[in-house]
Amino acid sequence: MPFPLKSPNVDETGLSAAVVSRTARVVHLTHNDLDAVGADAIHRMKFGEGVFTIWSSVGRFSKIFSLVASCEGEGDLLSISDLGYHRDIEHIAHRAMENGWRIEWRDHHRWRNEEIERMRKEVVLLTIDTSVCATGIVAIDLLPENPVATEVARVVCDYDLWKHHDPRSAVLGQVLQRKKNREHVRDCLIAGVFTDELIKREYADIKSEIESMMKRSLRHTTITGTKYRIAFAPLYGYPSETAHFIRDEKKTDIEVIISKDGRFSLRSVPPISHLIAREFSGGGHPNAAGGSFNFSVLEWFTFWLFKKSRRFDEFVRVAESK
Repeated sequence: MPFPLKSPNVDETGLSAAVVSRTARVVHLTHNDLDAVGADAIHRMKFGEGVFTIWSSVGRFSKIFSLVASCEGEGDLLSISDLGYHRDIEHIAHRAMENGWRIEWRDHHRWRNEEIERMRKEVVLLTIDTSVCATGIVAIDLLPENPVATEVARVVCDYDLWKHHDPRSAVLGQVLQRKKNREHVRDCLIAGVFTDELIKREYADIKSEIESMMKRSLRHTTITGTKYRIAFAPLYGYPSETAHFIRDEKKTDIEVIISKDGRFSLRSVPPISHLIAREFSGGGHPNAAGGSFNFSVLEWFTFWLFKKSRRFDEFVRVAESK
């Protein structure tokens, strides 16, 4: 049973009620991209239909974790994957443990040593490995001898780690830009299937619209910075693809793709994305991360109207201090 979270007006009562009334003995709290879908597929290969899945954005993770932690765990497993450390989140884990949850956490984002030490005291398992995707960690931990799980992990890591050796990974990554496709792709991966007619149709449809969206972002791009050439652009769809399109066109070092509420996807040539994102209530990987400018109503309106923001200068100062 998947429980998609609608941001920003998540139905907190509905989530709590769904967790309380669950029949599954495994709650899988994960991100909302291909890596998360792959991790969920492997959870279901291992535990069957007894998995209650919660998809979460990075920005909503702490709040969602807190809601689940406040519910009675009754000895059930709360498995967290593809979501990194947030400030003071060990306190939420402690409350979850007190309420009867057994927590296993598998992640491939970068954690500080002191964060790992604090979290290990609150969970039964913590696996952090930045060399693979989260699906890879889950596959090794849960189904190390399963050839389907191994192949799913290989394809997912190809996309999530920006290797791009396997063309199937790019197709799945783009198809999952549409959240309606999550469960379908997940169920295909469980069966070891990487393409079907629905996936092909969705990919063809996406390809027809993606170029116009990227070009629209490019028209409104602002280039600034001295140490690094930094691009700021509004998001009209497909943040990863837009960032790389701008990099190719403008020869930039860092791309910041901003949604209307101030949340942004960050890509960088220098391995500092995760360090920058931490300063903006986010996190991620050295070359790909996300955060938020937390726009006020006035800032939102200014950005919508002019495609610029005073927050750009703040971002440049942070980025060029790294």
